[in-house]
Amino acid sequence: MKSKYFKPRSLTWWASAMPVLIGCAIASEPMHGLAALAETLRALSGDVPPAMLINAGLAGIGFRGAVA
Repeated sequence: MKSKYFKPRSLTWWASAMPVLIGCAIASEPMHGLAALAETLRALSGDVPPAMLINAGLAGIGFRGAVA
């Protein structure tokens, strides 16, 4: 069965997946303890809250799947 949401060869998919990955890395900083990485990602994302990054990425993946 082909998934219409998981398309790792698509630039649009990666552009939507990266905010999800960055948001998860920032949000889980207390668990993994990589504060320097979390601070770097937070600075690169413009100090956007992790929940907003995750939601924006999931919305992008959903829209990409709906259009395809």
